[in-house]
Amino acid sequence: MKPCTNRVFIIEPAAFTFNDEAARSNHFQRPSNLSAEALNQQVKKEFHRLADALKTQGIEVTVFQDTPDPVKPDAVFPNNWISVNNKRIITYPMCHPNRRTERRQDIIDVLMKQTGITTITDLSVYEQSNRFLEGTGSIVFDHPNRLAYACLSDRTHESVLQEVCSILDYQPVVFHAYDVNGLPIYHTNVMMSIAPDFAVICLDSITDELERKRVEQHILKTGKEIVALSQDQVNHFAGNMLTLEGTNDLVQVMSRQAYNSLRAKQLETIRKTTTPLPVDITTIETIGGGSVRCMIAEIFD
Repeated sequence: MKPCTNRVFIIEPAAFTFNDEAARSNHFQRPSNLSAEALNQQVKKEFHRLADALKTQGIEVTVFQDTPDPVKPDAVFPNNWISVNNKRIITYPMCHPNRRTERRQDIIDVLMKQTGITTITDLSVYEQSNRFLEGTGSIVFDHPNRLAYACLSDRTHESVLQEVCSILDYQPVVFHAYDVNGLPIYHTNVMMSIAPDFAVICLDSITDELERKRVEQHILKTGKEIVALSQDQVNHFAGNMLTLEGTNDLVQVMSRQAYNSLRAKQLETIRKTTTPLPVDITTIETIGGGSVRCMIAEIFD
């Protein structure tokens, strides 16, 4: 399977807001003092800024509209409930009940028509036993090397990960990661991103020495250069990047604050094989607790 794609989908939110339920495990979220109207106007600007930036690079973008009822405060982050790869669509068990309504059959139907994929695996049954795995938030895939990196948390259960890896024939690489306050990092893609020739990762967040060495060895064994992030850079969402195929080269999509947090040497490594594409989505990051990678669902057919 190729390492990255030039086809993605994103969802324009109808009622973006601070999600109290999700904030219990997502310590990156901050409440807003904006009115609901002002907040959603700003979020829509940021959403279209990302969509336009991707299209400008020749990336094929399908835009779905969020439905106003039921209200889905985190609908802008679709990569948590669905993945499309290995000729299979997987829908995932979501930790917080008010995010489970993000799963939409109409979106699945469109993706099936676009890709010709007919195999659907629905893992939402695990919600009944409080075992969760939130898509490519919980899993950072290295597709050519068939590896699935995952830091365990309330939102990432090892038994569900093992099932996904069994279905896709991938090897799980499991570890624990903590923020600067010693709290579990809720999603792997906050502290780690895999590109074809490098890996952006906060190794300092993996406090167990054996786990840290094992993750590092897997990365180096696949021939990738490590771009080591600090905890402060993770707080600026520098780990939440995604590599996509542009018209002329590989594009490294990230937020503007993530880009601004990177040091010259780190950017030098990234620029060897990709072109950075920073997009300002500060409002979405601050209130939603997720960044550019969280907003993008890849389509591999």
